[in-house]
Amino acid sequence: MDEGTSRRTVLGAATIGLAATAVPAAGQAAGTNTAMLRDPQSKYRRAPFPEQRQPWPALASKMTPRPDHGETSYKGSGRLTGRKALITGGDSGIGRAAAIAFAREGADVAINYLPQEEPDAREVIALIRQAGRKAVAIPGDIRTLAFCERLVASAARQLGGLDLLVNNAAYQQSKADISEISDEQFDQTFKTNVYATFRISKAAVPLMPPGSAIINTISVNSYDPGEELIDYAATKGALLILTKGLAKQLIKKGIRVNAVAPGPIWTPLQVAGGQLPGKMGEFGQDTPMGRAGQPAELAPLYVLLASEEASYSTGTVVGANGGRGNP
Repeated sequence: MDEGTSRRTVLGAATIGLAATAVPAAGQAAGTNTAMLRDPQSKYRRAPFPEQRQPWPALASKMTPRPDHGETSYKGSGRLTGRKALITGGDSGIGRAAAIAFAREGADVAINYLPQEEPDAREVIALIRQAGRKAVAIPGDIRTLAFCERLVASAARQLGGLDLLVNNAAYQQSKADISEISDEQFDQTFKTNVYATFRISKAAVPLMPPGSAIINTISVNSYDPGEELIDYAATKGALLILTKGLAKQLIKKGIRVNAVAPGPIWTPLQVAGGQLPGKMGEFGQDTPMGRAGQPAELAPLYVLLASEEASYSTGTVVGANGGRGNP
């Protein structure tokens, strides 16, 4: 046997030996990872929620059970270090989950909320500061143009800039028939959900450098409107189109615009008129997953869309609806 042949034989044998050694190790690793997995069907409460009602806008701290916003579970990894974010509706629900996640990812965060939501807002401000980030509280009603403009200017001034905007605040009231929807309700729903998103975005864009991101909270109702939420669904459909159109326009300025479309998520919206009387026990039960979602389950989607990792995503809608589809 020549030297070349001998060497190939030895190297081949060594390679086979290493492969044989690696297979059990890989199997063990897979076993360890599997043991850490959670079935999403049972990760959170599957039992029906108890019937409950609070006056609008309601407080998460008074809900039974309290929603999970990631207060104890979200772990950051520096994906938004140095970023400066404004989040409307940041006191509770999805906005609160995003605020906690952004701060733990290294962003300074300003939150907007109604004055009645101050108890919930104080908790969020404390959590942002515990993450070592700057927290700015800006209470006020976003239904007026004047406040929307003041909100953006104040957030940018106190944060020292603005490169992340989450338009999340919303108004929702369930009514079984169109005859029950007052003109005042219709007006409030559109001014809170659509006008404010338009006005705040318009005020923010001139302050946002290339690389910035806007994220709008839309809804599964943008695609599949609930018959008891026709005014709310109409606003979310409008926001879907606003997101897609604005994305095409603002990419020329280097600003990405995307949206998250939640399904049934356990937030104060539901206990402040978002569900018809006597229907709370059915909330989320009709999803393929068999349960409602928690705000903490959406926070990573907002982080991804805000981060540089999603640099090629604009005009995109990400769903979180327990299996209903769309988008």
